[in-house]
Amino acid sequence: MDAPQQAAEADAQNGGLKIYFLPNLLTAGNLFCGFLALTRIVEADPESGDFNNRIRQALGLILLACIFDLFDGRVARMGGRESPFGREFDSLADVISFGAAPAFLVHRILLADVLRGHAEVGWFIASVYLMCGAFRLARFNCLAAMAGTGGGKEFLGFPIPAAAGVVASLTLFILWLDERGFSKSPWLYLLPGIMVFLSLMMVSEVKYPAFKYLDFRTKRTFPKVVLIVVLVGGMILMWRKLVPVFLPILFLGYLLYGFIRPRISGRYRKAIEEDEDEPPGPSSAESEPQR
Repeated sequence: MDAPQQAAEADAQNGGLKIYFLPNLLTAGNLFCGFLALTRIVEADPESGDFNNRIRQALGLILLACIFDLFDGRVARMGGRESPFGREFDSLADVISFGAAPAFLVHRILLADVLRGHAEVGWFIASVYLMCGAFRLARFNCLAAMAGTGGGKEFLGFPIPAAAGVVASLTLFILWLDERGFSKSPWLYLLPGIMVFLSLMMVSEVKYPAFKYLDFRTKRTFPKVVLIVVLVGGMILMWRKLVPVFLPILFLGYLLYGFIRPRISGRYRKAIEEDEDEPPGPSSAESEPQR
């Protein structure tokens, strides 16, 4: 019996669900950021001079939701606080933050600059993205609840937080180019195609690594620590110049990695996807439900 089923049966025997505070607080932060992103998008008026600023705020909130989503499951695993409730709550928050918010964002931008005379096309593309994202989350939860599939090291299909990261980071890059005198309209024509492609990738059978074994508690060598500190410090000091360029490269790299991953030798794949300082034990994959 896998970990999610064991947790569900334990909750049933105890007469109620176990709701752990800190992991679910982070998930609530994810949901809150998604809601605020939607409000910023609704408030953005394409005819006003504040339109780009409102959209940039929404993009920042979507990316912040990605950070909350990254840490809620990791905090739950570090404290041994995984639960079926946490997995379901996480998926519901993801539908808002990484499904509805990016879909509405792109629809708003397409209507503003690209598809003024074809509003139905924008609605259709955005709705397909949202439905594919919801379908992926439903499939994810079903697979996690099935015996022997709840704690794998791979995601089936492109994860919806990463899909939202691609949309948000590329939009941020387009706004960054616009501020430097480049016309953003030609770049905006890429967004419809990217949204369709991401929709297909979320419901595809391409496998992506979950990177679950990159544990913050792992001991690291001194050069690794120095490199991490330098990179984080550089990002903080030069975030206005680096983030709009670095984030699209990061998310697009992960998207493309799913295609080249089967062609990489097992040795290099393990070096990329698992922490060499603390290799996973034989039972670690069975004890960790995917949130």
